Amino acid sequence: MIIDNNFLPLSENTRHSLMCRQRFALFGNIYQPEKSALAEKLLRTLTAQGAEILIDRPFHDYLTQRMQLDIAPAALIDGDSFDADFALSMGGDGTFLQTAARIGRKGIPIIGVNTGRMGFLADVGNDEIEHIVQNICDGDYRLEPRSVLEVRSSSRLSTYPYALNEVAVLKRDNSSMISIRVAVNGEYLTTYQADGLIVNTPTGSTGYALSVGGPIMPPGSRVIGLVPVAPHSLNVRPISLQDDAEVSLTVESRNHQFLVAIDGRSETCAEDVCLKIHKADYTIQVLKRHDSSFFRTLREKLMWGSDVRN
Repeated sequence: MIIDNNFLPLSENTRHSLMCRQRFALFGNIYQPEKSALAEKLLRTLTAQGAEILIDRPFHDYLTQRMQLDIAPAALIDGDSFDADFALSMGGDGTFLQTAARIGRKGIPIIGVNTGRMGFLADVGNDEIEHIVQNICDGDYRLEPRSVLEVRSSSRLSTYPYALNEVAVLKRDNSSMISIRVAVNGEYLTTYQADGLIVNTPTGSTGYALSVGGPIMPPGSRVIGLVPVAPHSLNVRPISLQDDAEVSLTVESRNHQFLVAIDGRSETCAEDVCLKIHKADYTIQVLKRHDSSFFRTLREKLMWGSDVRN
């Protein structure tokens, strides 16, 4: 790889560390030009470690054509036919979810480098890049297996049917609320009159579900959340199920259509479509530093204990 000499300087520890003969697949957000220095720093850190770098073609085109970086990766990634030891996601949590969909069943650990805002999944900051790369090369990290939801439909879905965060059924545009009939393991639960319903994993509990009042679930919790979106009845509350449950959804709508969004990938379904949601038979491996803490992340990201008056 050839990198411009104007990259940010590396620390002495990184410059003189042992070479790291690992393959890194790099995916990134192509809508954040102000974050170019971070991409430069990451690429130079990996290059200094002797890593083999594979770059997703759209992200490579963005870096070379838009950002004018001189990069010669070992290979470009087209589609999902690739192999690597680690995957790097540069962006926010949305980019991380896209990367997870590309990784699928490969079992490749994913590291999230945060160039977005909140960053529960993409939690490696600018000042941590050199350290996390060194940790990986030294084998000093831990993996968190995250559960995934699978969606089966009575009508073929065009989108990838697996979700690391959530599956949401939602009303279309400005149409009136929809009726969502829910059964758990074949037993009728209730019919939600609402703008939608979110079925989320513990990972997704800090995403869309959190913004509409769902409970926070630590990673590794063996649960699935059901969180209504703007329910018509005030006595309707979120509920947590064991993660071996199968959730069946059918929808009625005045315009006879509804949206299904799987980690943000949405499509329109006819109201006679039945969705069955259950835990997938594989997990996504999220790479974390040994000293990382979910509860510390909650305190920092959500500013728990902070006094905004100061």
